[in-house]
Amino acid sequence: MKQRLLKNKMVNIDCIFRFKNMTKKIPLIAVFFLLCLLVHGCSKSTQDVVSQDQKVYPPAYGDAIIEAGIGDASSLVPILASDSASGKICGNVFNGVVKYDKDLNLVGDLAQNWEIQENGLVIIFHLRKDVRWHDGEPFTSADVEFTYKKLIDPKVKTPYSGDFENVKKFEIIDDYTVRITYGEPFSPALASWGMSVMPQHLLETEDLNNTSFSRAPIGTGPYRFKRWKTQELIELESNHDYFEGRPYIDKYILRIIPDPATMFLELQNRTIDYMGLTSLQYVRQTETDFFKQAYQKFRYQGFLFTYLGYNLNDPKFKDVRVRKAINYAVDKNEIINGVLLGMGSECTGPFAPRSWAYNKQIVPVAYDSDKAHQLLKEAGWYLNKDGILEKNGELFEFTIITNQGNEERKRAAEIIQKRLQKIGMKVKIKIIEWSAFINEFINKRKFEAVLLGWSLALDPDLYDIWHSSKIPAPGFNFVGYKNEEVDKLIEKGRKSFDRAQRKEISNRLHEIIYDEQPYLFLYTPDSLPILSSRFQGIKVAPAGIGYNFIKWYVPKSRQKYILP
Repeated sequence: MKQRLLKNKMVNIDCIFRFKNMTKKIPLIAVFFLLCLLVHGCSKSTQDVVSQDQKVYPPAYGDAIIEAGIGDASSLVPILASDSASGKICGNVFNGVVKYDKDLNLVGDLAQNWEIQENGLVIIFHLRKDVRWHDGEPFTSADVEFTYKKLIDPKVKTPYSGDFENVKKFEIIDDYTVRITYGEPFSPALASWGMSVMPQHLLETEDLNNTSFSRAPIGTGPYRFKRWKTQELIELESNHDYFEGRPYIDKYILRIIPDPATMFLELQNRTIDYMGLTSLQYVRQTETDFFKQAYQKFRYQGFLFTYLGYNLNDPKFKDVRVRKAINYAVDKNEIINGVLLGMGSECTGPFAPRSWAYNKQIVPVAYDSDKAHQLLKEAGWYLNKDGILEKNGELFEFTIITNQGNEERKRAAEIIQKRLQKIGMKVKIKIIEWSAFINEFINKRKFEAVLLGWSLALDPDLYDIWHSSKIPAPGFNFVGYKNEEVDKLIEKGRKSFDRAQRKEISNRLHEIIYDEQPYLFLYTPDSLPILSSRFQGIKVAPAGIGYNFIKWYVPKSRQKYILP
């Protein structure tokens, strides 16, 4: 019997985070979501475990996809969307000027094509003429200009301004042509225009930091916003007039389920269609006949890493010898094997291991508690009679915070806690509800150490995360890292189009940051999404699985929900 989706009581769907938004860095406060639907590139270890029913049916419109996430969105104003829940919704409601295709090449989105002139200093975008906002108004060059102006407006609390401050002049040639001139070479220029474009006619008189649009957005994308019940669901419905063609799946809703155990129970009961598995769930709990028949699993390495970040304004962490000691004291392979069950790899950061910018010459330090003790003594920390590190009467104690709903991250924190206690550090762990975690701790810089991660842009630009200008909120450099050489190298790398030169700069940046240890770089987890077997049209590519979501479908004979 099919279930009916009523307007006042709908089963919830999570949106697919469209790949064009991977031009932006999104905190892995958030990466739990990205593990659910990750549209990052696949590695050679990609695994596609399909259901037992492999019969291919013709495409059909209709049905709904139900996905779960651990936390609610914060804002649906795209240039303020700094968490993945917000980013996922914005990615389906809005479009950028450009996006990445299945092979990780930049292609037009709202742009039909473009010209690059004057050795990269000028980009001329020729925009599509067949695009309308969800309220029926035509999309034009004025919307792109408006979005650009808001991105550089100091009154707007966006973390993404850094990619647009290098624009020297923005010119509207006509309703469907814009000319963008840079004052100096800027290598991420083209990719930066993957930022979602906002409607001028609705927002030009609004305060973007405090607008009702943040909870009821209108975009140009494949899905229209329908409703948002705080801490319960966000519902979207397909845009039948979408310029790339009507999506086959009529509805999706992000359903907020903070408890992973409850989320997995709902998966077992088939009340959700799509989620990210933990390593334990992937390896042991879904290798049953039921799951092999009812679901299809995927595994691939993405552009992300997990880390322990220190508040560098805290006196305990100012001495680099202390941070290096922690690096020696924590066995990263213990976490990868014990928590991830081998479903990940060690990372020395700050780039994703798959990136061409990653410095493979940097060998992660081996676990060595004796070396850790030596460094701590050099920094003036000695064990007292109770076996706790002490310096000038102060005990070495601190709290690691991380977000609720990620059991693997919690277990990683527990291993770190155990290892650091063995060298005399008194460590507490605090698990915090998603919204409070972001708003009260990260944004206000009220933490000693934080266990998080980054989902990284394909273009290896470190500006937003590591440049010292991004230390003040809402910048992403919330650990407060400042290094003059790093700032200059980042700026130099952004001015070069020479891949060999950028590689050399990136290698040096990698070397400095790993040596200074503002983060304890832990691992790159594999992405382990699971999807109901009734969905077809999924094609694994270098971009992962979500790049062609509008082409996913459920055959008529297998549709589960009758939609109003």
